Amino acid sequence: MGLLIVLLLTCAALPWASSDPSDEACLTHLSQTLKDPLKNLQNWTKSTFVNPCSGFTSYLPGATCNNGRIYKLSLTNLSLQGSISPFLSNCTNLQSLDLSSNSISGTIPQDLQYLVNLAVLNLSSNRLEGEIPPQLTLCAYLNVIDLHDNLLTGQIPQELGLLARLSAFDVSYNKLSGPIPASLGNRSGALPRFNATSFEGNKDLYGYPLPPMKTKGLSVLAIVGIGLGSGLASLVLSFTGVCIWLKITEEKMAAEEGKVSQYMPDY
Repeated sequence: MGLLIVLLLTCAALPWASSDPSDEACLTHLSQTLKDPLKNLQNWTKSTFVNPCSGFTSYLPGATCNNGRIYKLSLTNLSLQGSISPFLSNCTNLQSLDLSSNSISGTIPQDLQYLVNLAVLNLSSNRLEGEIPPQLTLCAYLNVIDLHDNLLTGQIPQELGLLARLSAFDVSYNKLSGPIPASLGNRSGALPRFNATSFEGNKDLYGYPLPPMKTKGLSVLAIVGIGLGSGLASLVLSFTGVCIWLKITEEKMAAEEGKVSQYMPDY
């Protein structure tokens, strides 16, 4: 009897598994801003948000749990629309966010800076607009930033080059402009380097490692070349004209000599 009482008291002292209120708010707001026309996220309901995890088990498709917290969201290629909720930052244990290959629009929320454990950010192949928030630098554990194939504008924040763990970076095929920060385009030391494929497809973006931009006007050498070419052409035409004139004159003189010789007496 005494052993039973001890066990009951021990169980009462242990914390009951329950959802984290921050994760619940995160998932609730994200489900409200995202549109799911193909109903791929039918289990994303309020009742599930109350307790989305049980230890390492997740009750939400696309979500992975770790010790009762959401630590990975992978909602790729689901034809999702809508926008990214700034309340996504409430999933403070999130280490990987992959919303690639959808039709999500709007901007990248600055509030993602509060995901201090985030290591992978993949928002590629969507319709995201606006500028890349420099606040992402506060996510010091970021290893991957993949934003290619969107409609992002403005310059690449040079602060992103301060991310010492960054090993994969891709902003190709957007509408970015201005110079590529040297901290990203020409990294030194043991930091991973990114080649031209990470930056290509941005019409007004320039700098190493992209090839030099083509000039819109004619270069000085081209103009000189055209001038020399025109002068040479004129010289050739003039020379040809003189030759033709001399040839015609010679033929006329020969003809006249022939006529005169007919009237000259033989000796």
